[in-house]
Amino acid sequence: MVARLQDIKAPIAQDLIQFEKHFKESLNSHVPLLNKISYYLVKRKGKQVRPLFVFLTAKLLHGINDKTHTAASLIELLHTATLVHDDVVDDSHMRRGFFSINALWKNKIAVLVGDFLLSRGFLLAIDKGHFDLLKILSVAVKKMSEGELLQLEKARKLDIDESVYFDIIRSKTASLIAASTSSGAASVTDDKEVREKCWDLGEKIGMAFQIKDDLFDYGEQEIGKPRGIDIKEKKMTLPLIYTLQQLPLGQRKQIINIIKRQSDNPVKVREIISLVKEKQGLQYAEEIMNQYHKEALDILNTFPANESNEALQQLIDFVILRRK
Repeated sequence: MVARLQDIKAPIAQDLIQFEKHFKESLNSHVPLLNKISYYLVKRKGKQVRPLFVFLTAKLLHGINDKTHTAASLIELLHTATLVHDDVVDDSHMRRGFFSINALWKNKIAVLVGDFLLSRGFLLAIDKGHFDLLKILSVAVKKMSEGELLQLEKARKLDIDESVYFDIIRSKTASLIAASTSSGAASVTDDKEVREKCWDLGEKIGMAFQIKDDLFDYGEQEIGKPRGIDIKEKKMTLPLIYTLQQLPLGQRKQIINIIKRQSDNPVKVREIISLVKEKQGLQYAEEIMNQYHKEALDILNTFPANESNEALQQLIDFVILRRK
């Protein structure tokens, strides 16, 4: 049974209260419009899973300190900025059931808000002299941008195989969770080997997390976005890539042609979803997801067994085995 997020937060409950205060303060600006938008963002925040990884990793290794709080705020500022920018790139008008920033204030303002959030995060690290955190997050931003651009490039030809797919999600999604665990470690230890191991831990979690998200596109439950949206947006995810590999060349070209030219046809999208299920694409993707899940837990088990270790295991299960 997957633990509730509220129970997972219990060992660091007081730290999270302090984090909320610091995070809100980091959004302050002398520009009234920015403060208005920041208030809107804070009121509609998500689960804040990535700061949880920061805090629990730090507590796993040593204990939470002021640098840990800086790392958590940096991660959340960066994550929020990427969501704001993603909504502009994807022309999405809803986020977590609410209107997106670009829907309410248009694209130009949304891009500038995202830029502001990024700069606030980097300045937070610079002002406190935490240049190691700045490096970790800069690497993550670089990887995320490269992953997004690689996916956009490949969407034109739809020539994505498994190796390219893994490169995309390793950069686009897993790098930020890896930065969360790595910066949590960096806030309490100078041990390079431990920091790198924590990066690997977060990367394994992030890979499984993204595959789980891809599987939702073929599921039945309501998850905040319609089924088949990845197909409609011409995103080649693991279940579809595996399915195409099982088809004769002629049929494979036919399916790719449908995705290129008829992805906005709901009947055709449903046909592709049915084909993926028929060819065991979902089962294959779930097997790969479970392998990354196991590898993440194997890394975690090399660390001391304590309350934070248990909470981290529960958090890993929560983000990978979640139902929405």
